[in-house]
Amino acid sequence: MAKCLMQMPTEFLERISALGEKTDEIVPRVLDEGGKVMLAKVKGNLQAVIGKGKYKSRATGELVNALGVSGARMDREGNYNVKVGFAEPRRDGESNAKLANIIEYGKHGQPARPFLKPAKSAAKAECMQAMIDALQREVDGI
Repeated sequence: MAKCLMQMPTEFLERISALGEKTDEIVPRVLDEGGKVMLAKVKGNLQAVIGKGKYKSRATGELVNALGVSGARMDREGNYNVKVGFAEPRRDGESNAKLANIIEYGKHGQPARPFLKPAKSAAKAECMQAMIDALQREVDGI
């Protein structure tokens, strides 16, 4: 039986082991970079659809201003997540999530004007690239 021995470069092995020790501080920074990209795309899409239609817009800008991204948090399963969403509540007592849902999916007499789903599709590659670049910077800094 043939035998093959491959050895990884020492420098590479040292960097990988250092990365392992710092994973809990690196992963949130990498995810935050992706979250910023997604937030910008969602916000741009939302601004593009608000006030569009046959009726005069009653937009106050409160929905757009309530849009934000959470910091990276670990869930019950040990996975890190960032979330793009709306702060609550509004000044008028309505729910920002409810209004966003009506814009995204429409209601009787109001057509759907999707902004979340197209943002997810359009920004996926850019978001991944931002996270890859951030991870590369972190690895290079070790």
